[in-house]
Amino acid sequence: ILQKSELEKRFNPQYYQVEYKKIINKLKENKHSKLGEIVKFSKETWNQKDFFNDTFPYIEISEIDILSGEIQNISNVEISNAASRAKMIVRENDIIVSTTRPNRGAIALIKKEQDFSIASTGFCVIRNSEIDKNYLLAILKQNFILKQFEQRSSGGNYPAITQEELSSVIIPIANGDIQLKIKTIFQECFKQKKINEEKAEKLLESIDTYLLNQLGIVLPQKQENTLKNRIFTSSISQLSGSRFDPNYNNLNHQSNIASIKNGRYKVENLKQITSQIFQGVSRNIDEKSQFILLKVKNIKQDCEIDYDETEPIGTFSKDKVLQKNDIITPCIGEAIRHIKFAVFEKNDNIYLADNNVGVIRPNELVNSLYLNYCLCNSIGRLQINRLIGGGGVPFLGSDNLKKFIIPIPPLKKQNEIAENIASIRKQAKDLINLNKELLQKANEEIENLILKS
Repeated sequence: ILQKSELEKRFNPQYYQVEYKKIINKLKENKHSKLGEIVKFSKETWNQKDFFNDTFPYIEISEIDILSGEIQNISNVEISNAASRAKMIVRENDIIVSTTRPNRGAIALIKKEQDFSIASTGFCVIRNSEIDKNYLLAILKQNFILKQFEQRSSGGNYPAITQEELSSVIIPIANGDIQLKIKTIFQECFKQKKINEEKAEKLLESIDTYLLNQLGIVLPQKQENTLKNRIFTSSISQLSGSRFDPNYNNLNHQSNIASIKNGRYKVENLKQITSQIFQGVSRNIDEKSQFILLKVKNIKQDCEIDYDETEPIGTFSKDKVLQKNDIITPCIGEAIRHIKFAVFEKNDNIYLADNNVGVIRPNELVNSLYLNYCLCNSIGRLQINRLIGGGGVPFLGSDNLKKFIIPIPPLKKQNEIAENIASIRKQAKDLINLNKELLQKANEEIENLILKS
């Protein structure tokens, strides 16, 4: 129940929840400003023609680590395939704030090496600030700010915040000593985070060596990329199948394939160890639908699926509904080069993949996790680099997926390999989860400094 005098421009009940009111009142007890009073938002946009030759560096919302605020990957996208939302020019020391589902905290500070990248119009870009940018970044990622983002958002399944509403968010302005403490907390946290990530990376890198050793595969020494090594000749009888392009018939690729075949176990084509390989369905977004669409961006580099950033799809093909233990992978576009495969493990809703995603459905001859680990490591990576086709847009497709060769040890051995790799991955994941705890603790310290100052 509100007095008429308490109403602002908004009439929706959520905006006036007691939780939000308490946060704002607490922040107003100390020095504060509205965000729009201490920063200026950039309106610098790219016309999708100038500055770049063939490709441009593109920052998507899905590539922002919502815990650390780091940009995990910047894609090099063909200008001819630029999405209409690829417009915002970002500069070193800009802060970008996701305006779609902003309460998730997809917020990042642009580093020197990311200067003059192109960001989605789904970001607001903060360019000039009256307060320290590192302090501001730390503050923007705090719960008392994210709750204000939540309060000021509008929309249904995909709430968004406008720049006008963003400008009205209350920002605490701590004194110099408190600001320095907050920056130090964040710096120490990220220092330890980096150490943990390096340990996790070494563990993950060890998987490839373990897998190849278990399968008795010795890959040839990689040759230097000199002109002499790139030149080769082949007779018609030596050419493989219907492919005549140099990359496919390159002698290095042929040596790699021979090494896989000469391992401890017989190899099979994916076609022989799967019941089905197909591409997903065309997008038909319908926010009222109960069916869920998985896209390329949902397939993460760590061989897992992000089930949060999904979209509802209106219609579906029954024969293309994802089943538990299906393996999904990008099959069109630059994402192919990142070598990402992941096992689908959900059965709580009807999920489908979009038509940029390939679906591999293993049969009873193969453990799906074992197959996924083979595809994610050298065995799959070397073959993707060979089988990939297309001109400006890389293309894999279901026909090429069927040509992959995979060593097939007895199922008991597959299970053993899969379990051991899963154990190594768990150790790495525990280190990453430890980072989450570090960041959570840092955020709690910062919140105490701000709200009790």
